Amino acid sequence: MIDYLRGPVVHIETEYIVMDVRDTGYRVFMPNPYAFAGKNEPVVVYIHHHVREDAIHLFGFESREQQTMFRKLLDVSGIGPRVALGILSAGRPEAIAGAIQQENLSFLTKLPGIGKKTAQRMVLDLKDKLTGYGDEGLLSAAGFGAEPGLAGTGNGQGAGTAWEEARDALAALGYTSAELDRAWNGLQSSVTPEETVDSLMKRALQQLFKG
Repeated sequence: MIDYLRGPVVHIETEYIVMDVRDTGYRVFMPNPYAFAGKNEPVVVYIHHHVREDAIHLFGFESREQQTMFRKLLDVSGIGPRVALGILSAGRPEAIAGAIQQENLSFLTKLPGIGKKTAQRMVLDLKDKLTGYGDEGLLSAAGFGAEPGLAGTGNGQGAGTAWEEARDALAALGYTSAELDRAWNGLQSSVTPEETVDSLMKRALQQLFKG
């Protein structure tokens, strides 16, 4: 099984990157592919090699912590690889671990694809299995890592309810006012009235990881 890949990123899409490893292109699905935008040197991507009867997929991560959290999320009933990837696209591993350990369902249900029942299962299945993420995650999940009063403030006011809710959810995940303003500056010219909270969160995360 593949544990990690080392090589340059030669192509980026919204859901995956392509790595050139010894003249072979590997498609690797990532939480935030745009984190590698503009990097010309070889990178190390930690891999979860997922094998099913009908498909073989590579899921990649920037750190061992992400890789470990992904595998723990797969142990939760109702969470598959795509949902686990979405969770890691929106929350840092230490913040997710902190929320689970504190049974913070409000935080967990803000993660993509997670409803109340799944959040409860995450707590039940993983609360006693998460170690090594430190106090930073506990503080972030408790709300101490987020800027107060982010919803509907600053540049986000003109986007309507969808952006206000998306901004509030991203703030709860630990992103600062400056980061969210930067994301909004990159989005506002293309936002439509039909935009949903989920789509705005995904696009904002792409902006954030473009830098």
